[in-house]
Amino acid sequence: MSAKSDIKRKSNVARQHEGDLFRPRKRPRRDRPRFRRFRRGVLRGLVHLLAWVAVAVSYYVVFSLTFDTGPELRLRRSTIRLAREYEQLSEQYDSLMLVLDNVSERDRNVFRVLFESDPYDFEGIGQDETWRSYERLTAMDNRALAAEFLSRSDDYAAAVAHLDDIYSRVQQRIAETGGGVDRIPSIQPIVNNDLTLLTASYGLRIHPFFRTLRPHGGVDYTVPEGTPVFATADGTVRDVSMRSTGSGRTVVIDHGNGYQTTYSHLSRAGVRVGQSVRRGDIIARTGNSGLSLAPHLHYEVRHDGMRVDPIHYFFMELTPSDYQRIVRIAGSGMQSFD
Repeated sequence: MSAKSDIKRKSNVARQHEGDLFRPRKRPRRDRPRFRRFRRGVLRGLVHLLAWVAVAVSYYVVFSLTFDTGPELRLRRSTIRLAREYEQLSEQYDSLMLVLDNVSERDRNVFRVLFESDPYDFEGIGQDETWRSYERLTAMDNRALAAEFLSRSDDYAAAVAHLDDIYSRVQQRIAETGGGVDRIPSIQPIVNNDLTLLTASYGLRIHPFFRTLRPHGGVDYTVPEGTPVFATADGTVRDVSMRSTGSGRTVVIDHGNGYQTTYSHLSRAGVRVGQSVRRGDIIARTGNSGLSLAPHLHYEVRHDGMRVDPIHYFFMELTPSDYQRIVRIAGSGMQSFD
């Protein structure tokens, strides 16, 4: 029994010793104040570090706002210089616009005195109608827009068919006429590329001397004296004379197919009676002879003895848009020069 008791006691002692090996030891009470001091030191160091970082950032911000670096200083000076130049240019622009407005107003006043009408405003042509059309289209729903599109497509198809028929008839007429096409007036008698030299059109116009409405049987071109005048079609010179009826020095060309063209108020003629001319030949120089307000060319077209509107006989050198523009320009002046 004593042997078993010894074995049991030793076993208990071994288990107790093994438990002591794996049981965590309690920290001695004297180490706790040292750990707390270490932790407080670490926290104090972190606070100091954050404080210094905040001071450094504040210093950088204040320095950046107060003082400029080299590139920033150059950019600031460049910006100030550009602002001053912009102000100067703005003042110059305002001054130039004022001068241009004054010149434009004086030009309009001269136009009113010479032609007794307001100048034509080409910039505003069709703008109001265009905006009204846009507003009307934007107010439509999809069904109405589709109906509008189909309607316009039908109109365009009909217009194309009509133009095709006209083109076919013109081609047939050209084939029947043959070489006679060259004898139909079809260009302007002077160089008028920008279309602004035609200042008085065919129809009733105010006479520059009698100040009454009178029939104006041709068109007037305001050009400097000595400007070349061209034959507008092939033909034969029928008359070169100094007329006392007010037309001054005049050249008449018979084109042999019922057409005649007349060129009046010339300074001198470069052709003689009976001479054959071709379209584009220089036949005279413009002037201010006869009853004339200023140097200009009066040009007429007659067909079968009757005066017709010469504007309809510029088709060889005018596009449809140019034709519409020259009609508007000619119709803007109510006073002729002869």
